[in-house]
Amino acid sequence: MIGSPRNLNILALYIEAVGRHLRLISVVEADKIHTVYFISVDRKMDSTWMASADDCRKLIASQSDPLLAKEIFDYASRQPNFQHSYSCYLILILKLGRAKYFSFIDDLLIDLKSKNYPVTPTLFSYIIKIYGEANLPDKALKIFYTILKFDCNPSPKHLNGILEILVSHQNYIKPAFGLFRDAHRYGVFPDTKSYNILIRAFCLDGQLSIAYSLFNQMFRRDVMPDVVSYRILMQALCRKNQVNGAVGLLEDMLNKGYVPDALSYTTLLNSLCRKKKLREAYKLLCRMKVKGCNPDIIHYNKVILGFCREGRAMDACKVLEDMESNGCLPNLVSYRTLVGGLCDQGMFDEAKSHLEEMMLKGFSPHFAVSNALIKGFCNGGKIAEACGVVEELLKHGEAPHTESWVIMVSRICEVDDLQRIGETLDKVMKVELKGDTRIVEAGIGLEEYLIKRIQQKAWRG
Repeated sequence: MIGSPRNLNILALYIEAVGRHLRLISVVEADKIHTVYFISVDRKMDSTWMASADDCRKLIASQSDPLLAKEIFDYASRQPNFQHSYSCYLILILKLGRAKYFSFIDDLLIDLKSKNYPVTPTLFSYIIKIYGEANLPDKALKIFYTILKFDCNPSPKHLNGILEILVSHQNYIKPAFGLFRDAHRYGVFPDTKSYNILIRAFCLDGQLSIAYSLFNQMFRRDVMPDVVSYRILMQALCRKNQVNGAVGLLEDMLNKGYVPDALSYTTLLNSLCRKKKLREAYKLLCRMKVKGCNPDIIHYNKVILGFCREGRAMDACKVLEDMESNGCLPNLVSYRTLVGGLCDQGMFDEAKSHLEEMMLKGFSPHFAVSNALIKGFCNGGKIAEACGVVEELLKHGEAPHTESWVIMVSRICEVDDLQRIGETLDKVMKVELKGDTRIVEAGIGLEEYLIKRIQQKAWRG
């Protein structure tokens, strides 16, 4: 009922649209709306006029409640000789879509069609996005055919938006492929992105043969693949451990004048290292710069890790040297991986050198790395070198882990250089130890225990 408090409130909001310089002339009589007229108190003339479509649009745009916005829209629509602007429809559709009132969107589209509004492609782009965010593949597919009803040809952008929504649901890959194949009948020709969407979908679905077929179809239909097209297939081949095929695609890219992107190289390097083809990985790393893509820290670290895993830490050291000479500075991962690899091979002197280098550059070694080095020196009877590692850690504000202290304690009495041990111990006790690496965690009274054992060793001597 128009005269109800709810509708009077809507009417009041509607009136507000014309601004403070207007006042109401006539509103309600016997619960019926005759005509809503407004008169300008700023004007000298007494001519009456109705609220404009732009006033109504601004009011609807200002509403936080989409249902109230829709009621205002409907109320204004019922006024004689009033017609909403196209932008008002667009604003209301967006409000309703974000609030998931999808049935109202359908009603508004029908209204637009019946009143022969000239619509823009942007409207359908927004609706496709709304359905995508709401995970409604059926509605996304339907909107393609709705566009056709408006004498507005869908664009490749519309097609791609719908395809992306469909392929994100495994059960809709087949409908997506059907739409892709039929699109040309409606004057929509798939572009490179369209192909990439389908190729990726079939790769992830394990249907590599269909993906390859689509890739080859691109050349026949004069749709040029891009770097992404190649990369998608390379990643799929690497996932299936077909690294040789992926390398072949890279060569094909280069022969056709493409410049592979960093992610393409990352994919290949990772796969080559995993397949223990380290020589090929290193050669590829060296070729990157020549082929127009400078290796970054991720590429270098992949190869360093590959060499270290295969017990070739000295080759990893060479990669570290290469990266610095090429202007790529090692990071924390580079050093931790390398020091750990050197320790695994028993190359403790080299590991100590790189540990000192990383701390000089402000990187903190993981306790597992420093502990492996201390343990390695201790097990090899090089207690003085182990103490040297501890001293370096303390000098840079790094407290050795509890396990490192346990190792040191077990070896401490076997050392003849009591003065060196005493000096190290003195530094240990003065440093401000922190976090979960505090020396007290090695046992209550560790200081007294160590001093006592050193003194006993001295007395026996």
